[in-house]
Amino acid sequence: MLNRRSLGAALAALTAAPALAQTAASLPAGSIRIVVPYNPGGITDILARAVAQPMGTALGQTVVVENRAGANGSIGANLVARATPDGLTLLLGVTDTHAVNPAAMQNLPYNANTDFAPISNITNVPLALAVGPSQRSITDLRGFIAAAKARPGALTHSSWGVGSVSQIAMLRLAEVAGIELLHVPYTGAAPAAQALAAGQVDSMVLPAGAAEALARDGVVRVLATLAPQRLSLLPQIPTLQESGVALTVSIFQALFAPARTPAPVVAKLNAALRTALQSPMMQDVLRAQAALADPQTPEQLAALVVAEQAAWGRVVRAGNIRLD
Repeated sequence: MLNRRSLGAALAALTAAPALAQTAASLPAGSIRIVVPYNPGGITDILARAVAQPMGTALGQTVVVENRAGANGSIGANLVARATPDGLTLLLGVTDTHAVNPAAMQNLPYNANTDFAPISNITNVPLALAVGPSQRSITDLRGFIAAAKARPGALTHSSWGVGSVSQIAMLRLAEVAGIELLHVPYTGAAPAAQALAAGQVDSMVLPAGAAEALARDGVVRVLATLAPQRLSLLPQIPTLQESGVALTVSIFQALFAPARTPAPVVAKLNAALRTALQSPMMQDVLRAQAALADPQTPEQLAALVVAEQAAWGRVVRAGNIRLD
């Protein structure tokens, strides 16, 4: 009996060993790449590069950032959707890729709900309205609205692409304020902000951190934030709501893997991201963007995406915004 029991225990251990080894080594060896579906220099790129190093340290693997811009983020998102689901290719997805595009693109090459395995949200980035040196006489939101009403369609605004949150937020602002602006789309947040700073366009809705940095240098003037309350980064700047415009807008920044990525891999990536968000470097970057870390479970991120799709879908349909 002792021999049989010993033999049975040995066989059980041998049977369990592969499963245990697979769980322990749930993430394959090699470099992990985070695909940013926009050009370098924008908020999504900044966050990806900030989180890559501490996340790599937590995983014991190298994490690199790869920019694949185009089509309002859909090119980079589709690349990850079609990647091998082993945890080595990830997407830093945003409101545009997962909430706006599904409503605005009839021929979207990926399904935002079924082609990705949600890992965790990273943060929600507040936005701000700013004017550039071409409109130095405008000092507040009231003046901006008055100038736009005096010359319908003459004031320009840049964005990081047709159908982007930047454009749609300005469209919503224009609708609520009863003004008309001329849209000038760019291929990313960085070139759009550079155009604002150079006086090539008059205004822009952009991440609050970028707006604050440009205002600090005396290049642009921030008129209002689109946050629900004043930001510690811009304490003197009123919200749109304070200025009489009932509108709040922010963009989520989250990490996704391809669908069918094994649950142990997703769990390991989620834990590493949570650790990375606590790093001093990541906290400094978030503080500079007037944002807070917002780690979530995969289920919570999936629910966030569904809620954002409903909210932005209504806006896209109301504005008849089409990207294809």
